[in-house]
Amino acid sequence: MNATILGISAFYHDSAAAIIRGGEIVAAAQEERFSRKKHDPRFPKKAVNYCLSEAFIEPDELDAVVFYDHPLLTLDRVVKSILSAAPRTEEQWMKASRSILGTKLFVSDLIRDTLKTDVKILFTEHHASHAASAFYPSPFEEAAILTMDGVGEWATTTLGTGKGESIRLLKEINFPHSLGLLYSAFTYFCGFKVNSGEYKLMGLAPYGEPVYASAIRDNLIDIKQDGSFRLNMEYFGYLDTNRMTNPKFTELFGGEARNPESMIAKREMDLAASVQKVTEAVVSKTARHLREITGMSNLVMAGGVALNCVANGLVQREGIFDRIWIQPAAGDAGGSLGAALLASYERFGARRERDPAGRDTQKGSYLGVGFSSDEVRAFLDRRSLRYSRVESLEDRAELVAKALAEGRIVGFFSGRMEFGPRALGARSILGDPRRKDTQAVMNLKIKYRESFRPFAPSVLAERSNDYFELGSESPYMLLVAPVKEEHRLPMDIDNFTQDDDLLALVNQLRSDVPAVTHVDYSARIQTVHKETNPEYYAIIEAFEKFTGCPIVVNTSFNVRGEPIVCTPQDAYLCFMRTEIDLLVLNDCILRKEAQPEAEKDESWKVEFDPD
Repeated sequence: MNATILGISAFYHDSAAAIIRGGEIVAAAQEERFSRKKHDPRFPKKAVNYCLSEAFIEPDELDAVVFYDHPLLTLDRVVKSILSAAPRTEEQWMKASRSILGTKLFVSDLIRDTLKTDVKILFTEHHASHAASAFYPSPFEEAAILTMDGVGEWATTTLGTGKGESIRLLKEINFPHSLGLLYSAFTYFCGFKVNSGEYKLMGLAPYGEPVYASAIRDNLIDIKQDGSFRLNMEYFGYLDTNRMTNPKFTELFGGEARNPESMIAKREMDLAASVQKVTEAVVSKTARHLREITGMSNLVMAGGVALNCVANGLVQREGIFDRIWIQPAAGDAGGSLGAALLASYERFGARRERDPAGRDTQKGSYLGVGFSSDEVRAFLDRRSLRYSRVESLEDRAELVAKALAEGRIVGFFSGRMEFGPRALGARSILGDPRRKDTQAVMNLKIKYRESFRPFAPSVLAERSNDYFELGSESPYMLLVAPVKEEHRLPMDIDNFTQDDDLLALVNQLRSDVPAVTHVDYSARIQTVHKETNPEYYAIIEAFEKFTGCPIVVNTSFNVRGEPIVCTPQDAYLCFMRTEIDLLVLNDCILRKEAQPEAEKDESWKVEFDPD
């Protein structure tokens, strides 16, 4: 049946909408891209409108709308958790009740009011949505399913299987015992923002030593051989306060939490390394147990913990499963997609149509809004901006590749926007990976973020094994793998003395592609496939022709504290207020030095909050 289903996730963080027709993904997008509020948790009105327009339908033509979790079960968890720690939980209740007893409990009314139609409303469970988002778009006929995050209704970890059109959930670990919340506690303690700074903690980990790993295992988490675990709630504050940790946690790790924006000390580096090590152990043990109980050779993953690409890379290298596929929008945004897919297959009888070439059906995750060349030119002409038009894809690719080879930074905007947290060559900032200073320049002058943060390599898929010990595809930048020995350079770590932004270590040459090589000789890899994104592939191919290197630096097209750009205007704004040299808007090329002086004043700048 070709039912058209709208999926919605909202009211926690990263709200999003997705639309499915007959099991096929038509569109999906996060609300933040339209609202320009990072991790926007509000009802995704703009994302819903986009999805409906991409599907060319009116709200009354929908067969159903599916919400990604079950508010009544969430209410059950919140009330029972608060009562279990009463009377210390008044602060928690005041915060939670506004959401749970307010908008979220009456989400059906909100959906109907927003769409102005009496549409069928369905609810899934949070981890079922994650499981569906992982399995249905995967290239596998059958697979073991692992979902791990902070918390859904009750579940924080779920093990299951998928086969054909059916999903079966087998085991779960429930709140307050959560690997995601353990990681978030350290994110908070190290001075980063919970639910957005976890990837910073992961990026910081290679600078430290896991000297606190034993303290974490001995005091905070009891890990069983099958990967199941329990947290010692004596050290955590999220059950009875609005803080992740408590004084006992502070005492265990030798002092107060780091103040955001202050110097990152050796303690924070070591804490990051330690919790990362423990996280990897849990994920690895759980994956092994899942293989044992299912006997399946393929694994799919979703949930916020599945964005920990270092842990994913470990599971891949250990060979626990033959093949792994990870949902690129693994966090809550992907719940909108999973909810719609689950209803499409299990409620409306859609049949899975697998890709003939054996690839996934996520379409490269290029599921967001796109703009025609006419629309781009209309914007540029309306502002009287100076640009040149290069219609030939080959000529355009060579122009961009030559600029990169000359050390210029390129803002690249082409095709439909990515769904999920990663820029994958549609809304990306590109650089030359061979240059010693590319990482520092892009971090400090383009992204305005911490200097230690690594960048990802986008590499031609067929050349990835020449540079990285990967052994598989990684189209969604969700696997970390070591750089091959022959490309590494020796580092002087013993004489490293910390300064406040780690530049003494960041600026050391680590390989012949230093801008994408982390301090531990690892890289978070995107393999680029000609079939999925021919224009991006052509740029990297042209760069290899000029330089002999089949890799470009790829980071998201945004500045710190802002979502990835969505529209041509968003892209131009970012271009003008940073030190990006060249802007590509589809087939239109803009050079910074050619822009009108009037466009370089404060009128194009907006305030943004540090993240």
